[in-house]
Amino acid sequence: MGELSDRDDYEYSTSEDDAEYSWIGWFCSRKGHEFLCEVDREFVEDNFNLYGLRALVPHYNEALDMILDIERMEEAPSDDRQAKIESSAEYLYGLIHARYVLTSAGLNSVLEKYYNAEYGRCPRVFCKDQPVLPAAVSDIPHEEAVKVFCPSCEDMYSTRSRLDGAFFTTSLPHLLMLQYPDIRPPKPTERYIPRIYGYRIHKPKTK
Repeated sequence: MGELSDRDDYEYSTSEDDAEYSWIGWFCSRKGHEFLCEVDREFVEDNFNLYGLRALVPHYNEALDMILDIERMEEAPSDDRQAKIESSAEYLYGLIHARYVLTSAGLNSVLEKYYNAEYGRCPRVFCKDQPVLPAAVSDIPHEEAVKVFCPSCEDMYSTRSRLDGAFFTTSLPHLLMLQYPDIRPPKPTERYIPRIYGYRIHKPKTK
């Protein structure tokens, strides 16, 4: 075993036992990142979970070190290179997050956020403030921002979040409801009926 490694083996040091505030905690707490779950460090450290990501992310080793709060014993990078590493770390974390939220631990994290309505509530009046779940219209990065899916009306809505939809996957809300069927609410029975002066508007008859 061990042939799946996407990292190079060389000496490193870690900063004070996961310091008080890890990079993952800081990144997920940033404004606009409320949809993100904090991925377990153990998940990130398991090379099997990261297999194939090296080819997708520039400065892969440095980006992963940043996510794991690992400080290498070497010269500090230039400002330009540091900015590129930071950008790569954010992208890499999103790709890792997409895999994590489909695991048992990840689904539990999403479920907790769902119960707390951290993803928002359905804007449809007759869904009566039903909490929503993060969803994507594409699993390909950089195509669409994250959307939200309402388990009640089973429709999808845009959000103000600029996070990449691929960080949440097209599968997440549906897998969560399969795993936890009790969270699926009843479908709304009420529909909006257009009226003028209290009278229903009838569709014109077609010839």
